[in-house]
Order: sequence, then C-alpha cells, then structure tokens
Amino acid sequence: MQVIVLGAGVVGVASAWYLRRAGHDVTVVDRQPAPGLETSFANGGQISVSHAEPWANPAAPLQILKWLGRQDAPLLFRPHADLAQWLWGARFLFECLPHRARDNARQILSLALYSVDALRALRRETGIAYDELARGILSFYTDQREFERAAALVDSMRSWGCAREVKTAAECVTIEPALRSAQSRLVGGIFSPGDESGDAHAFTRRLSAMCQERGVAFRFSCTVRRLHETGGRIAGVEVAGPQGSVETLHADAYVVALGSYSAPLLRGIGLSIPVYPVKGYSVTLPVGPQHDAPTVSLTDEARKLVFSRLGGRLRIAGTAELAGYDTEINRLRCEAIMKRVFELFPNPGHRGRAEFWTGLRPATPGNVPLIGGTRYPNLFLNTGHGTLGWTLACGSGRAVADIVSGVQPQVDFRFL
Repeated sequence: MQVIVLGAGVVGVASAWYLRRAGHDVTVVDRQPAPGLETSFANGGQISVSHAEPWANPAAPLQILKWLGRQDAPLLFRPHADLAQWLWGARFLFECLPHRARDNARQILSLALYSVDALRALRRETGIAYDELARGILSFYTDQREFERAAALVDSMRSWGCAREVKTAAECVTIEPALRSAQSRLVGGIFSPGDESGDAHAFTRRLSAMCQERGVAFRFSCTVRRLHETGGRIAGVEVAGPQGSVETLHADAYVVALGSYSAPLLRGIGLSIPVYPVKGYSVTLPVGPQHDAPTVSLTDEARKLVFSRLGGRLRIAGTAELAGYDTEINRLRCEAIMKRVFELFPNPGHRGRAEFWTGLRPATPGNVPLIGGTRYPNLFLNTGHGTLGWTLACGSGRAVADIVSGVQPQVDFRFL
C-alpha cells in the first residue's frame, strides 16, 4: 500500500521504518526542515521501562496541591479558557484512582518492554549509533515517605517483568559516584539495570536517513492543514509547502503521528482524542575532562528531573506545565533546573554554556498512548506518548505497521 505518515519526530520516523520494512510505499510529511526538530529534539534521553507508573497515580492529587502557586513546581497548571484543558484535567483526576493507575501502568510497561526489545533488535540489525549507554537508570529519593511508597511497588513491577532493585544511599553512590556530594540528602534509590539512555534526536536523524536509503520519501517544510474525508474514508491530506503552495496528497492509508498537534487536526474530521500538550524543559551542559558529571542515567524523584549523559553533554530534563500550545521558554523554570543540578553536582559541566530548550509532550490523562485504528478504516493513530515517546517509539512504530498491514501486534496492549 501507499502510506502517508504525518510527523517526522521519533515516533513518526520509527513508524515509517517499520512500515517500509513491511513492504509499503511510505511518505513522511513534516512542517520542519528536517526530522526530529520538535519534541524529539532535546528530551531527557532516557529509555525508561522503569518509568511505567503514570503521572496520574493515587499520590498525585495531594502532591499537585502542595505545588500550587509555585512557579518552579515540577507540575504547573496555567488555566486557560480552553475546554480541552479542563476536560483533560478532570480525566487526569479520574485516572489517579488506584485501579486505573494500576491498569495504565501495566499497559505502559508491556509496550515499553516490547519497544526496548524492538530498539535493541534494530540496533543489532543496522548498527545505528546515538550516544547510547546501557548502564541502567537510578532513581534517587530525598524524601523518606516517597521512597517507601516507591519501594513498596518494586515487587509488583518485578512481577510484570521490570527488573528493579531497592538501594541504600551508599549503594546509590557506588552505582553513580558523581552523587557522593549529595549523599547526605539521599534516603535511598531504586535501580533499573535494564534501562538505557541515548540521544533521541540523533536516533531520529539517522533512522530517517536509513529510511530514505530504503525508499521512504520525506516531504519537509510542509505544514499539514487538514484531512479530507469522503464516503467514510480519508481521501487525502492537504498540505502547505514552503513557498505557500497548497496541494492534496493521496494514499491508501494515513498514520497520524503529530504529537500534541494530532488532536486539533483530528477535530477537523469529527474525531476527539484526549491528547493535550504538556510543556517540558531541558538544559544541556557541555562536559569536559575537568567536570564530574554522572554517566549513569538518573532520575531525581523529588523534582521530577532526569539526567542523561549524551557523549560530551549532560542533558537534564523535566517539569510539566499545562499551558496550552505556548512554546515560549520560561527562564525561571530553566533556572530552577540549573539550581537543582548544581546543588546535587558541584561541577557537572560548563555552566556558562548551558542551552535551554522547551517542547510539548503529547500527553493522555493516564499516560497510555493512542495506537491503532479509527472509525475511518484507512486512518491510524500513533500519538499521545507523553514523557515516554523515546522509550515507546520503536514498539509503537512496529505495532502500528502491523496494524496497517492487517497483522496482530505481538504485544499485550490495548490498541484502538
């Protein structure tokens, strides 16, 4: 079949790769001049099966109340006169119920395990390199109650297939010696030895190049304007080119992988999906031989920050801001990240050369992505991955390629 993939982020490019491998003629459309220039550009770098527990969990509502009014809070809600924002927030509270959070965690974990296997197979098959490190992820805690709550979930995660190990503060420092200056703050940690890290942008660029070598066409600098529906099927996608020209592209099937921008596009054909942009920030520090930056990927659970070593850089990312489609950088939030980094690590990198970035994560209220078919038989979704787009990209791409091909994906997940 001829398949058009809308979106050239890590999820869209992975979808194109597996669709082409399944024998389809594939075209990828993106408004940027190159792949991976939006949410995939400077994310946290973690490939984190261990982070399957969604933000919407029983502890979240009280935690959010504690953060209200703090401009540097890990989760910041900026109310808008936007019905979609309020509906998303109400559904988020529903997903915090224990049975919902537990079911969502199992869904995410199942897909994450499948996705990491797909990524490793792809790495073996192609030799793709992206500053990858397979040294695990260490989540460290500075609050005793939060640590005890997380430790109580370790057995459940193990029973679902995720290897996790409870560690003392001293053991955390043994795993990552750069934490020694912060040891007095630590109450313990949880180590996930099977997790990895890597540069999602580098991966997306290199995988897109391999896609092109295998015949995938990319239409860059083309803004998707609308989908055309005729007789209960999608008849084409209207795009605006770099010179303002407008044309309609036609295919047998269409895959929407536009991240946060999937929802407004789909509203144009009467489809409502619970995807809302959650703004995240990152700071990238150049690292030289004189610096003492971590090499094991870390998660600071108190501030919801992740740390990943990407070659000669240290990437620190996190926070969540519900502010609609605003992509302006809030320097206060970036400075809060910087302050925390240098509290934990006295000499992690070149402070004066820090690069700030922000992007919109396409989040569903329960963190479970939307993958599969729609009421239009030739329209498929691969969106809503939230903070786990990099972790879930290969599994999602492989699964949606199977679904488009009429094949049952080999993963226990609640597909659309």
